Amino acid sequence: MTFIPNWEEFERSAEMLYLRDPINTRYSMKYSHSKGVFLVKITDNKKCLQYKTEVQQDVRKVDKFISNLIRHMASNDN
Repeated sequence: MTFIPNWEEFERSAEMLYLRDPINTRYSMKYSHSKGVFLVKITDNKKCLQYKTEVQQDVRKVDKFISNLIRHMASNDN
């Protein structure tokens, strides 16, 4: 599993991962209140990308990215 240190690189890599294999790609989000950490993970069973943040602005970026990813998943273009 790979932790990607900056958001832009994670977003680009995660989108490419999804576009390569949309059927097998999935994501998960986790928040640890005791540590104050928000974790996003996306995988296609071959490669796993992770992003961890403590900054609320990054959580908003994650929310926007996940909304965009869900639009991709719901579209008929697959």
